[in-house]
Amino acid sequence: MGKHFEVIAPEQRKWIENQKVFFVSTAPLDQQGHINCSPKGLDSLRIMSENKVVYQDLTGSGVETIAHLQENGRMVIMFCAFEGPPKIMRLHGTGEVVLPADVEFSNYQELFPSRIGVRSYIVLHVNRVSDSCGYGVPLMDFKSDRDVMIKWADHKGEAGVVAYQQEKNLKSIDGLPALKNNSIV
Repeated sequence: MGKHFEVIAPEQRKWIENQKVFFVSTAPLDQQGHINCSPKGLDSLRIMSENKVVYQDLTGSGVETIAHLQENGRMVIMFCAFEGPPKIMRLHGTGEVVLPADVEFSNYQELFPSRIGVRSYIVLHVNRVSDSCGYGVPLMDFKSDRDVMIKWADHKGEAGVVAYQQEKNLKSIDGLPALKNNSIV
């Protein structure tokens, strides 16, 4: 049976910090809009406090999370144990987008590896923590992080990533505004 908590407890924090992948889900207000679920890795999440986490949002082909958060702020981050005892943990809360032009951007930047292509930092203000059994989650061994995204951004360079963001990341697939012209990298 699942349990619910108001904060991330120290033992939960330790478990989260050992996970190699997490999933971010958001949705627009429009019932016809597309729900988004994105896998994340690359050592891109930090727990700031018992009610706050932040992750490094790298440039990608879609910009749903940013668009949805700017519209309504609803977000959940899910972790699954692929090694060891079965477990699923969800962090529910209100998400906030921190763009390069924002004062807080450099504060978060110091917490992560320096990378070309950081589009934003996504902050989740956690108001509900839940865990459940995870009995149906398969056991898998972690081999390594993929380096394709990092190599892609390095190959494009900062100017190339900005051009890509201007072409692909201004609106969500449902047409919601996401990034503004030249507000990135």
